[in-house]
Amino acid sequence: MEDTREETPQYLRSLALKVAGLLEEAGQHALQDQLNPKNLVSTMEAEGNSYLKLEVDGKILRFMSTRLADIAHFDGFWTTRPAESRPGQRYWYIGKIDGVINYTRRMSEWTLTVALFEFDENREPKPILGVVHAPALGLTYLAARGAGAVRIHKTSVGEKRDKVVPSMTASLDGSVLSYGMSFIPGESQRALDVASALAGRPADIKRVGPASLDLCKVADGTYDAYFEPMLHVWDIPAIAAGTVVVWEAQGTLGRWNGDRIHWRHDNDVVATNGLIVRELMQYLK
Repeated sequence: MEDTREETPQYLRSLALKVAGLLEEAGQHALQDQLNPKNLVSTMEAEGNSYLKLEVDGKILRFMSTRLADIAHFDGFWTTRPAESRPGQRYWYIGKIDGVINYTRRMSEWTLTVALFEFDENREPKPILGVVHAPALGLTYLAARGAGAVRIHKTSVGEKRDKVVPSMTASLDGSVLSYGMSFIPGESQRALDVASALAGRPADIKRVGPASLDLCKVADGTYDAYFEPMLHVWDIPAIAAGTVVVWEAQGTLGRWNGDRIHWRHDNDVVATNGLIVRELMQYLK
């Protein structure tokens, strides 16, 4: 297969559109399973916390893995990559359903995500393409390095495509913020503390999720910022896909202490429109 590592931004955007089409196809099956729930299994994991495992996740991973192998050159999948990767190597990272609680409760706010990682000259991975698809909302966000970010909204009267740009809100006063928190009690207190501190300001604070959709809603100006104190390694594909959308929309994203996101470990995450980041960081410290 032809090696396209010197491709233009237009090529990467075209690739993102192809991935979006595949996610839309997978999303239709996931949506049908949500409307007719079955094969939902509750499993016990570390420290006695209960996690939900969906059979549909396996179907999505198998479908996307097979189809992605047919459309573009890459070096493998993130979950099966070697211990060491060379500069320039690329790996697809296919996410499971992001917003599994919303999914099982028949809410509309859940997504399917795919990110493409590339290793830089320091052998550090960085997402260069991301797609976030919300089947129940008819929304897809996609972005690729150097090619900007796009929101596709499918309705009964047709498809609408918009360039994704963040809000122009310049202060926490009058802002709309979103936050996320773990369903694990010990991990949620930091989020509640920040939300409580911010509640005294004239800011509206939302809590809907999932993380990938919250990031995209910062990118498109629905929210002015989003923060979450504990996103786990299994959240990486969702974070990565949303991160590319934020970056390409010219928003900001990082950890609460100002460091970059680490793509191999747990992270706290804050994304903003770029105008209120310094003001918000005072509360996160």
